Amino acid sequence: MRRHAPTALLALTAALLCVPVLYVASLSLRSRDDVLNGGLLPSRLFWRNWPDAFHAVDLGHYLLNSWTVAAGSVVLTLLVAVPGAYYTARAGRRGARLSSLVLSSYCAPPVVAVLPLFFLLRGLGLDNSVTGLALVDGLANVPVAIWLLDGFVRRVPKEVEEAAWLDGLGSAATLRRIVLPLIGPGVAAAALICFFLSYNEFLFAVSFAQDSGSQTLPVVLSLFQGDKNVEFGQQAVVSLAGIAPVYLLAVVAQRRLVAGLTSGAVK
Repeated sequence: MRRHAPTALLALTAALLCVPVLYVASLSLRSRDDVLNGGLLPSRLFWRNWPDAFHAVDLGHYLLNSWTVAAGSVVLTLLVAVPGAYYTARAGRRGARLSSLVLSSYCAPPVVAVLPLFFLLRGLGLDNSVTGLALVDGLANVPVAIWLLDGFVRRVPKEVEEAAWLDGLGSAATLRRIVLPLIGPGVAAAALICFFLSYNEFLFAVSFAQDSGSQTLPVVLSLFQGDKNVEFGQQAVVSLAGIAPVYLLAVVAQRRLVAGLTSGAVK
């Protein structure tokens, strides 16, 4: 009996985690009046939400924007965070001060940065653009990535780096050729987490993308909520369409994500 207790607990936890997604699926099959009447299940199936949602918005375009912004921001985040984490882990007190400074910037509410970032992007000609959103999201996720990668760099024995230095490699070459392959699981985990953060980001997307050409999926979801009516069913359909590809990515990368967060940097 005790042997099956952990399995039963995990199954119960998984079932509870699926409840929100199942409820969204239920909403996608209900009319607006049926939703307002309450209840967890549709009184009758209302399939029109699905074609109406795809006719209301160009879903493929907004999904492409979301994936482009998320992927571009991850590349920028890693380009900054990998050497940043290497410095915070190896530079002693100076690295500790930098780590504290970077993490303290993440404690401030993002809304305080909206106005200066808006004028900065407009000055660079990147407002209302996917590139501008990727730039903002990428820099915003740097503290998270440095915090995740710092521990992996610290687990790499310094003797490995010292041997590389004796062979004539500089600090940059040592990071690229020696340290980076050893912290590969951590880099993969940080990339996935930052991808999810950027994919779901709403505040910067709604503030810096006013036209449909650069808007992402979270912004489009908010457009189904009008002054008087809310298209709950169509909103649920678009939500499911946005969740599905990211869910598949999480399932495919599950082992790499778990390994990166638990195994450490040294095999």
